[in-house]
Amino acid sequence: MPQTDQYPISDLLAWMKDKTLVLNTEFQRRSVWPPSARVFLIDTILRDSPMPNIYIRTKTDLKTRRGYREVVDGQQRLRAISDFASDRLQLTKAAKEFAGKTYSTLDDTYKARFLEYTIGVVQLFNISDTDVLDVFHRINAYGLRLNPQEMRHGKFQGEFRNAVIEASKRWTPLWDTYRIVGLRSRVRMADDELMASMLGVILEGVTDGGQRIINKLYDGYDDKLPPSAPKKLNGTIEHLIRELSPILQTGLARAPHFLMLFAAVAHALYEIPTGGMGDDMPIRDSRALTDIDMARANLGTLADILESPDDAIPTHLFQFRLASAGSTQRIRSRRIRFPALYRALLPSSI
Repeated sequence: MPQTDQYPISDLLAWMKDKTLVLNTEFQRRSVWPPSARVFLIDTILRDSPMPNIYIRTKTDLKTRRGYREVVDGQQRLRAISDFASDRLQLTKAAKEFAGKTYSTLDDTYKARFLEYTIGVVQLFNISDTDVLDVFHRINAYGLRLNPQEMRHGKFQGEFRNAVIEASKRWTPLWDTYRIVGLRSRVRMADDELMASMLGVILEGVTDGGQRIINKLYDGYDDKLPPSAPKKLNGTIEHLIRELSPILQTGLARAPHFLMLFAAVAHALYEIPTGGMGDDMPIRDSRALTDIDMARANLGTLADILESPDDAIPTHLFQFRLASAGSTQRIRSRRIRFPALYRALLPSSI
């Protein structure tokens, strides 16, 4: 019968030193954690944030009458913990104020926090390899299959991922007040996925959408993210909330439309790259957003267009309506919607 207990890191380190806790390579996963993942784990511990349980098979040697423990899940975490405790792992700038630190150079307060941090340990007593595998099969059978954003969250540990997580947490009014992404979708990290697309607009402009494009963003900017990108992301969201909050209560606040509204405001403020727009890319006009009342009125008109019957839509806005009703992730739709939203920010009625 599995038993779950809590043990401080100091106990786990002592067991490894005494070799009463061993890392069984038979259960080692093929992939090896990159340095960024190891740093993120130690950062998690130093900030006293939770981590998942590790699984240990506890066995008794009947001849020596001694017990020993084999780690069957959680080996990468314990290796990182052991390496940090032995000064074989130095924290990087991803750990912010802990950058450059090893265990021995931490303040005593953080040394104590590291050693006293408790980890949930599920102990499997005297069970066979087959039984161990059966336990994991049963656990996985009732788990949710990871969606693409959840897989990216686990795979990437670099600057792009961290910027997305930080922005999603910082701009909670987008989710809590304006419901651009609902709570049910946020459970599966749809807020982070939208934030990644928004950061992609800052970096590469309006492009085709979809999971493949978001994967390329995480992969391309995992090691190095331009410092100006998060600043522009935050500046655009701040402007949207401060000046255009009434529009965030309309149909333009639904995630697919909000992304193009974000792109239009970002272009007005900072001039985003051409991306996939080609000749349809609007030239940045310094008059954009100078008349907020007109911008609100124009955007309100476009929001109404989304809900209006076909025979009530002005001819010159009908293509915007058609593009908004189709596949909003495709660049052919965005080449129509993004310029229309940008023109709505100019000081003249649409």
